[in-house]
Amino acid sequence: MREHWANCIMHRDEDVAKFIDRYFDDPERRVLLLAAAGFDPRANEIAQKLASVLQDRLSAIFIREERPNPARSLTARADNNETLLRKLVPDSEVLRVDIFDDDGAPVGGHRIARELVSRPVGEDITDVVLDLSALSIGIAFPAARMLLEDCEAHEGCAFHIMITSDPELDDRIFSDPSDRPSPVKGFSPDVSDDDSDVAKIWIPQLAHGRLGTLKKIGNLLGDFYKVCPILPFPSRDPRRGDNLVTEYQSVLTDEWNVDARDFVHASEWNPLDCYRRLSRLKMRFDRTMQGTYSPQIVLSPIGSKVVAAGALMAAMNHNMSVHYVETDSYSIDDTPVGSSGGDEWDGPEDELSFVHVILSGPLYNNYQSTLSPSEPSDSMS
Repeated sequence: MREHWANCIMHRDEDVAKFIDRYFDDPERRVLLLAAAGFDPRANEIAQKLASVLQDRLSAIFIREERPNPARSLTARADNNETLLRKLVPDSEVLRVDIFDDDGAPVGGHRIARELVSRPVGEDITDVVLDLSALSIGIAFPAARMLLEDCEAHEGCAFHIMITSDPELDDRIFSDPSDRPSPVKGFSPDVSDDDSDVAKIWIPQLAHGRLGTLKKIGNLLGDFYKVCPILPFPSRDPRRGDNLVTEYQSVLTDEWNVDARDFVHASEWNPLDCYRRLSRLKMRFDRTMQGTYSPQIVLSPIGSKVVAAGALMAAMNHNMSVHYVETDSYSIDDTPVGSSGGDEWDGPEDELSFVHVILSGPLYNNYQSTLSPSEPSDSMS
C-alpha cells in the first residue's frame, strides 16, 4: 500500500508552472517525458513547459495512437503536433502504436507494454513525467503502471503525472466506440481469493456523449450488486453534474437502479479527491461485506482525465478492475464555446487548467502517515 497517496504532493494551474521552474531548474535533473502526439490541442502544453526549463536535459517518448481510417483533418492535426513536439524535444522518438489487431481486437495496451519493456528507464533519469492529457485510457493506464513500478525500483527516480485539462473541450471530442468492451491491460485482477460470493460494484464515470459506451460496458459486466456513478463536483460549470444526470436519466433509473445516495461526487480539478473517495468506498464495502460477500469494484473512467487520474491511483493501490471500450474513431467540434461559428478553437490559455501529482520518489523518503491506512483524508490539497 502506498499510504502517502492520500496526501501526496499536488499542484494546480499557476503552481504547476512555479513547480516546474523551481524543481526542474536543478542542473542535475534528467527527465523522461511520455506523452501523446495525437490530434488533441492539449498535446503540446506540458512538453512546452518542461522544454523551456530543461532544454537538453529532457528526453521523450511520444505515442501516436493509430486507428483505422482516421479523419484527414485529425491526421493533419496530429502531424502538426508531432512536428512541434519533435522540435521541442530533439532527444525524442515517436512510437506508432496500432490500437486494434487485424481481427478488430483492442491490443493497444499490450503493444505499449511491450514497447516500454524494451525501453526501461535509464539509470541517469531522475524524473519520469507521464502526460495524461491526450492519451487514451487503454494506453495511459498500462503505461502508468509500468513507469511507476520502474521508478519505484530505481532509488532516487521520481514519477510524476501531469494533465492539461479542459472539460468543455472534452465535451466537444466525440468518439465512436468499438463493439468489444474489455478490461484494460494490467487492470483485471482475480475477483477473490476466498469462497465468498462475489458482489460486483461498478463505478462508471459519467461523461457527455458516452452513454452508448457505458451501456456496452454494463452489458458485458452483467449483474451488479450496486452501480455508483461518478459525477463531477465541484466543476467549472456548476450545472455539469445536473446535465449529466438528465442525459443519463433513463439508464440510471430503468437499467442501473441507481439511488440518489449511490452517486460519487469527485472534483473536476483535484485527482486526489477522486482517489480518496474511491479508497473510502472500497474500505466501507470491504468492512460491511466481510464474511458474506467478496466485493469486486470495477471502474470505467471515460471522461475528464483529472478524475481518471484519481481512478488510476485507486485501481493501482487497491487492485481494482478497469473496464472500457476502445474508440474506433474520433471527431471534434471546433465551434468555440458560446459561439455559433467562427474560427477554429485552438485551446486558448485561459480555457486550460493544469494539474501535477508526484506519486513516488525521494520526496517521500521520510513520509510518516498520520492517518489510519483504512481511512483516507477528505481534505483538499
